[in-house]
Formats: sequence, C-alpha cells, structure tokens
Amino acid sequence: MGRKPYRAVARIDPEALAAFQAGIRRRYSDEQILEALRASAERLGRSPTMKEFAADPEAGMHPQTVIEHFGTWNAAKRAAGLMPRRFATREELVAQLAKLGAELGRTPTARDLDDRRGTMPSKSLYWHTFGSLTTALREAGFDVAVGEERLERALEQGCALARSLGRLPKFGDWQAARRADPAMLTEWQVYRLFEARRGAWATFQYLLRERLLDDGARVGPDGGVF
Repeated sequence: MGRKPYRAVARIDPEALAAFQAGIRRRYSDEQILEALRASAERLGRSPTMKEFAADPEAGMHPQTVIEHFGTWNAAKRAAGLMPRRFATREELVAQLAKLGAELGRTPTARDLDDRRGTMPSKSLYWHTFGSLTTALREAGFDVAVGEERLERALEQGCALARSLGRLPKFGDWQAARRADPAMLTEWQVYRLFEARRGAWATFQYLLRERLLDDGARVGPDGGVF
C-alpha cells in the first residue's frame, strides 16, 4: 500500500517547518528578489505575471519565493517599482501619473507610458479605467487639452498604418483603414487637428515621418516606410 499523504502532513512539526521555511527565505535578500523582478520586467518589456516570471529562465527563483518574502505577488512588484498588471486602483493609477510628471517636469504623454512599460501602467489601462488618458491626467492635476491626446492617438494609429502599408498613409488610405477598424479616429477627426494650416494632411504626414524616424524606421523621400 502507498503512503497516505494526509498522514505525513499531520505529522509535520510546526517549529521544524518554520525553521525550514526561514532557511529557504534566507537564500535571497529582499533586494536580490526585487532586482530579479526588475530584470525580468526589463527582459519582457512589461511587469511580469507569476506565470511569466516562473517561465523566465534568467529569473533564478520561483514566484513562491517572492511571495514568501513579501506576502503577495503584487506587494513584491510594488516594492520593486513595478505596477501590478491587474487590480491597480484608480488612486494608484493617478499617483503613478503624478509621479511620472514630477520626474519628467511636464505632462506625461501616451508615448511616455510606452517608453516605461513594466514600471508604469499601460495607456490602455488608463483608457479602460478613466475613459481617456486626458481624464486620468486631469485627475492627476495636469492641465491637458483634449486635442493633445487626440493628436497622440492619431500619431500612434498613423504609425501603425504606415508600417502596414509600407508608406505614409494618404487620406483615402485612412478612410479604408477606418472602415476596417472602427476603433480608429475618423479621417476627418485627424484632418481637423490641422485644418487651420494649409496642407493639413501633409502636415500630419510630416509629423508621422518624424515619429517613425524617432522610432528607428526609415522613411524615403517618396513616403515609403522601411
């Protein structure tokens, strides 16, 4: 007959178990664990879940070790300066924006959030929680015009469209893309961002080119994107 597991559990000496667990915890300092979390986030490009951390061959420890030290997974990530992927409160999200703004010395943008993946919540989480990044920024005490967020969204969507087309999008390209994806701004919403200028769509294409170049893409004189 095989051993009955519940009998073995019942015979565990609580003091011996506590001593064993304490010994396991002493294998890593709190700072070593926090650094492992930060390094994993850097490799992933985002704040790791327990599953992702366990699958990270360079992490060097199990998520349970992290929990043993800090009580919960999210408590450890907060101590490491990483935002929990889930369950961030509205107050935490606002506080993170205010902290980032103080660090930058200006109003944060959606691009700033992208540049800090892993240490900042995603812009999509702000949009989901507040309805827009602008609303979140206002709650964090920033004076933000609606047009600023709309321009940022237009540039993000335009860069993605340019990469898929292999060239800077024309007005008609945007119309077609918008029909396929209703989540995009309309072509007229984009156009009206620049309608006070002569050559409004060309102005938008110029800003797209500058953003793509900043992101490491090559843009030819004819608008081709490589």
